[in-house]
Amino acid sequence: MTDADDPRSRAVPTGRAARAARMGGLAGGLLGSAAAAGAKQLLQGRRPTPRDMFLTPSNAHRLTQQLSQMRGAAMKMGQLLSLEAGDLLTPELAAVLRPLQSQAHFMPPAQLKTVLTTAWGADFTKRFKKFDVRPIAAASIGQVHRAQTRDGRDLAIKVQYPGIRDSIDSDLSNLASLMRLSGMVPKELDLKPLLEDARQQLHEEADYDQEACSLRQFGDLLKDDPDFIVPTVHDDLSNRDILAMDFVPSEPIDTLEDADQDTRNRMAERLIALMMREVFSFHLVQSDPNFANFRWQPDTGKLVLLDFGATRRLSPDLVSRARDILQPALANDLTALAEALKGLGLLADALPENTRAEIMDMVARANAPMLDPAGFDFGDTSLVSDLRDRGMALGRDRSIQHIPPTDVLYLQRKAAGLFLLATRLRAQVNLRDLFQHYR
Repeated sequence: MTDADDPRSRAVPTGRAARAARMGGLAGGLLGSAAAAGAKQLLQGRRPTPRDMFLTPSNAHRLTQQLSQMRGAAMKMGQLLSLEAGDLLTPELAAVLRPLQSQAHFMPPAQLKTVLTTAWGADFTKRFKKFDVRPIAAASIGQVHRAQTRDGRDLAIKVQYPGIRDSIDSDLSNLASLMRLSGMVPKELDLKPLLEDARQQLHEEADYDQEACSLRQFGDLLKDDPDFIVPTVHDDLSNRDILAMDFVPSEPIDTLEDADQDTRNRMAERLIALMMREVFSFHLVQSDPNFANFRWQPDTGKLVLLDFGATRRLSPDLVSRARDILQPALANDLTALAEALKGLGLLADALPENTRAEIMDMVARANAPMLDPAGFDFGDTSLVSDLRDRGMALGRDRSIQHIPPTDVLYLQRKAAGLFLLATRLRAQVNLRDLFQHYR
């Protein structure tokens, strides 16, 4: 195995003690740099705030570099903070964390070989005609390699970083302490829900046996659907730390931005319709809307579905409460729609009256154009911008303490992700027809 000199090739620190020491070193470096920055500003006659001292360019670079090198829960928490609390963070910290959404180092060949030897045995190379040591994708939990077996199978092999599963809880605790210590997170921001969300999601994503099960389930549910491809699991090479599946040639979903309008409309509609099926027919949802989880084949027009680590089973009660939204939405009955949102836990009585009124005004603003028989234009940036800005304002309102149920948050995250994707594709989708089909 070669490719050890690539600048993105960095060994994953393993073991709680080693990762805690790395986090401690990061904290020490940040504090030292902050002290120097504070002293400099005092000498210049200024009285620096903790944020001014910590969020220097050098500290910003140090933080993103260390989190991306550590991977695992440390990197995932940075991603979740950027995605889910971005409206609540200081603009500087949000900008610092944003690169973690798309950047990750990967294991050097020696460490990769150790992981594969542990999983498959010392003679594992005899099973492969080719194994590309440079991954085709790298994320917070693992990296994906392309390989060809001696018996002719073309595979994508997902390899979990060593020690990640056992360090999840301690990583999150150490990172939360660092954020609080540094003052980079607003005092009023309650990290506990984000930490628990990240902890649960990471433990689920770190169990590749469970992901393989979800992959098989979706493969069976969509086996007769001509619009989707779900890779097949190869059990002889898969275990809790490695997931081997078919390699499916495809393009990133964002390349659809250059496709014609009809193609963009069709692909966005298929993904939205699939979520409706997941909720109301399958009662099983792939809840991570990361764009990297969707790819497409320009030659066949099929969509390829990847990464089922965050799959959620929905209770019949939750499905029923979700269905209760459709009829009042179609009738544009805002009173009944408010009751349905309350039933889902999205609109609580404890919310201030002005907040409830603002939320329902946003619902009314979005619902009417969604019901247009000609289709909803996700490319209408004025509507999207208005809803985004008002949502950000609500997110910063410290009088709002309500947190929806976890399962509803997963659905909300998936729906918001698909909304953003459809917006990016400037798609036009007849949402009325989709709602009527499942009401």
